[in-house]
Parts: sequence; structure tokens; C-alpha cells
Amino acid sequence: MNPQRRALLRAGTLAAALPLTVGAGSAAAASGLAPPLPAVPAGTSPEALASNQAYWQAVAAQYDTADAIVQLDNAYWGSMARPVLRHYEQQLAMVNRDNAWYARMRFPADVEAARAAAARALGVAIDEIVLTRGATEALQVLIAGYNRLQPGDAVLYADIDYDNMITVTRWLQQRRGAQVVHIDMPEPFTHDNVVAAYVAAMERHPTLKLMLLTHVNHRNGMVLPVAEISRLARARGIDVIVDTAHGFGQLDMTIPDLQADFAGINLHKWIGAPVGVGAAYIKRGRVADIDPWLGEKAGDDIRTRVHTGTVNFAAYLSLPAALDLHAQIGVANKQARLRLLRNRWVEAAHGIDGIEVLASSDPRLTSAIASFRLKGKTSVADSYALSKKLVREHGIFAVPRDGLASGACVRVTPGIFTPESHLDRLADALRKVAKG
Repeated sequence: MNPQRRALLRAGTLAAALPLTVGAGSAAAASGLAPPLPAVPAGTSPEALASNQAYWQAVAAQYDTADAIVQLDNAYWGSMARPVLRHYEQQLAMVNRDNAWYARMRFPADVEAARAAAARALGVAIDEIVLTRGATEALQVLIAGYNRLQPGDAVLYADIDYDNMITVTRWLQQRRGAQVVHIDMPEPFTHDNVVAAYVAAMERHPTLKLMLLTHVNHRNGMVLPVAEISRLARARGIDVIVDTAHGFGQLDMTIPDLQADFAGINLHKWIGAPVGVGAAYIKRGRVADIDPWLGEKAGDDIRTRVHTGTVNFAAYLSLPAALDLHAQIGVANKQARLRLLRNRWVEAAHGIDGIEVLASSDPRLTSAIASFRLKGKTSVADSYALSKKLVREHGIFAVPRDGLASGACVRVTPGIFTPESHLDRLADALRKVAKG
């Protein structure tokens, strides 16, 4: 944990900045059936569909959402749609009823079916993935278990990488005797200066053997040119481990597009599976380069690299239902809609004096996530105070993020069920906040 964040927690600032209750609100009845999704008109491009209000209202009707707050923190995890929630509840009841009989006799085959469904969606073979409880667990296994490092070899991370992944990367100094180095991303960021930052690091550290790359970072939402950087790294004999917790499911891509042999994946963020479902990817032929889990038998079975213990059976069983709805909406359509929502507030905020927007106009670098701060207000305390102000005075929930070399910020993340009016409310609030 960042020392500043730890100090804020000790002081109780976080609890004060983000109150646990904001009013009861109302929600659509969870027991109600969502109307079926309409078919996408033939020949409609994702970009054209993105502004089709009737279609996205039908998508929003698949979800139960609270109206007590404008919820713009949809990057923490993805709400389950009603059909997925109903499926999850049914599976939970079944597992609870059948208990060990089900777990021992039928779950092994059922979880393999879920694993196969995930592999198809990811564009990989079933023997290249293993299900985990999330991207964090997957990446901890990959980073900590990477066994091709010799004492003195260098390992690289960047300021945009996720806190827990940075922690594990640093631990490689103790575990493997690695030299752990880091770089800071340029701000403002562009495709060329980001790639140049990684190239410079590769040239500056000739002993570099492993890099952590975050596909879409949770701080300012930049889409890293992972495939390009991965190819450059491979040409130098450098492996990369990709954190695609925020990439897969919201960007129109599959795992082979990353051009990397190792990746950690989240399936309860942008796919909308129940919380507690992710996956680790190891390209066929590379399993031996990741240690078996704490004494598990060595070999080529990727499942020996993770030992989760007793899992949430119902969550894994509901993964295929979440993947089915994801496919029905279409990832390209999701990406286009999320980009439209993101651009709606970002473009408005660019015109507000006193607001600094951490986002790029380059569509190659654009995700659903973007961030902002008051100009000159870059401390963690500044961002927590700004988040608190938005909640208390405007009923808008957007979360502070720290860790960027350029300073802390407030992150905004719409979901596919977010109405455009919520982004307009944010823009109006920023105009008022900027005036003091």
C-alpha cells in the first residue's frame, strides 16, 4: 500500500471522504424479469449503435442499479445482469442443497465446461488457462512463479501498474535476487512517447529479463500498446507478463492479440461474472517457466500453478451465463458505447478552466476509464477531498487514485448501463467545483 494512503487510512480520512451510506435510493425489483435484448439492426456499425438510445436503454434494463448516487466507479467490479444474477442464485441454492455430493461428483466436469467457455472467449486453448479468483491471484502466481530469473537479472514495472502487482514484482528481489527497476509514464501521454519510454528502459538495462505491462491501467485508463512493446521485448529476449484485468471484456481483443506468453485476466469486471472469477494464461510450451504451486507436481498441466482451495462453486458455474450475455451484446459494441460515454465527459471537462484531464484523444489509448484533478492539486489528500465534495454536494461517486508519478487524481468509469445524463451531471459538477 502506498505510504500516503496508509497514513490517510490511519487518520480516518478515507472513511470521511467516502461515506458508507448516501441514502437508501430505489432500484428495479431484482425479482423482475429483464425484457429481452433487441436485435442489432443488420449492417449497424458499433460506432452507430453506440448512440442508439433505445438499444442501450434495453441493455440498461438488464441490470438493477441504485438511483441514490450517480455511480461512476464501475471499474471496481462489474454488476451482474439480471439473467446472470438469477443463474447465480439458482446455482448457489443447488450447491447449498446438494453439498459435497455435487462438489465431488459433478463439479469437476462442470468447472471444466466453464473453463472451456472462458478459453473460447479468450481465444486460447483450454490447456492454456486456469481459473482463479481474479486477476490479482492470477498475476501473483505468474510474477512470483516466474523461474527464469538469475541473480542480477533486471525486472521492470511502471507507475501505472497495479499496487499489488508492484509489490509482487519488488518481492522478486528477495525471492530471485533480481534487480527491480521502474519507470514513470510521460504526462501527457502519447502512443509514441509511451513506447519510447519502454524502449529506453530496455536499452538502459541490458540485463532486463522480465517486464510487467498493464494493458489498461486503473489510474488514468490509458490503453498501453502492449502488442508493440511485447514484440520489441521479445526481440531482446525479454518476457512480459500482461495485466489485462481492465482490458479483456471492454476492448475488442483476445489474448493472442497481446503478443505475450503470460497474462492475468479478470472475469468479474467487464464480463460481469459473479465476484471471484478470473484466469491465468500461460502460452502452450511455457508452463514450465512458472513454478508449480507450493510443492504441486511439476509438469505441463497449468492447473498445478494455482491452488485456490475450496472455491465459490456457484460463481464459476455462472461464468458461461455471463459470457453468453457478453457475446450477445458484443464486445465491439461495448467498447464503442463506453468510449462514447467516456468522451462525453472528457470533452466537456477539457473546456473547463481549472480542471486537468488525464486522458488522451488518441483512440488507440482510450478505454472507459479516464481521470481528472484540479489544476495544481496533485496530492492524495487533494483528490480525496475532491471525491468527498462530489459525493456530498453533487451526489456523484468517483474514486481517488494515487500512484501516478504526476500526482493523484479522481477516476471516472461509466458502465454500459450508465445513462448519458450521468456524464452530463459530472460535467456540470466539475464546472461548479472549478469555480470554488
